[in-house]
Amino acid sequence: MTVLVTGSRGRVAAALLALLDAAGIEARAGSKKPADLSPPPNVDTVRCDLTDPATFDTALDGVDSVFLYAEAAHADTFADRARAAGVEHVVLLSSSSVLAPDAAENPIASSHLAAEQALSAAADSGAFETTRLRPGAFATNALQWAWALKDGHGPALPYPHAHVDPIHERDLAEAAFAVLTEPRLRGSAYHLTGPESLDFTEQLAILARTTGRPAPYRTVTPEEWKESVSPFLPAPFANALLAHWSSHDGRPASLTRTIETLTGHPPRTFTTWTEDHAEAFRA
Repeated sequence: MTVLVTGSRGRVAAALLALLDAAGIEARAGSKKPADLSPPPNVDTVRCDLTDPATFDTALDGVDSVFLYAEAAHADTFADRARAAGVEHVVLLSSSSVLAPDAAENPIASSHLAAEQALSAAADSGAFETTRLRPGAFATNALQWAWALKDGHGPALPYPHAHVDPIHERDLAEAAFAVLTEPRLRGSAYHLTGPESLDFTEQLAILARTTGRPAPYRTVTPEEWKESVSPFLPAPFANALLAHWSSHDGRPASLTRTIETLTGHPPRTFTTWTEDHAEAFRA
């Protein structure tokens, strides 16, 4: 089996490549900028830009399975080229946001939903099997607080008590490895969460214990936060995040046991994640 792993500069993809290599499974690391990759020694690299269909055929040549990031721009074309290349199985890293009633109108969820629909249409035609991984909040989202914590001010939070279900990137990679290598797990959709629902203040408290450094935060209004992120986050996406946090303000996130079902072990805690990434928060 040969597996194309797209988005190989990402943390989930990098961990998956290591797992495939350790298991002796031939893997191909795909990226818009393959020269920037540092995969395991036995893993080849290939240019695979999910926004550029001209890169698809070479990346897919001789591939049996694909780990695919949800890029909606050319998902239909990617599915067509995967079918033509003889791909048998595509594992899509989607998002649990597609489960929301307003997913089609939500700018964050809609791109994942569009990618799911494109692949599902190909699967329904018998082209290949599609497995959808739908994680909630990535624990790595906490890395966006690193600089604010290093300078001593802490992040500005419009909803400090909004709950999330942080999931370790290693657990996501192991879940992807499981569905790529176990035929009985193919063809389903899996809602993945971490083992605990934590609000942002609880995450910061865990960071403080792990690093031995203060982890303060500042409460700001939604309007103030939106203005502060406007240089790099379009307003529709900012509004979607604010709506999500507001709906989870003081409300614990729903949790699943899917990671344990797929990998055979409980998901790693946020404390474990902070221990693995503590240096990122230290000056």
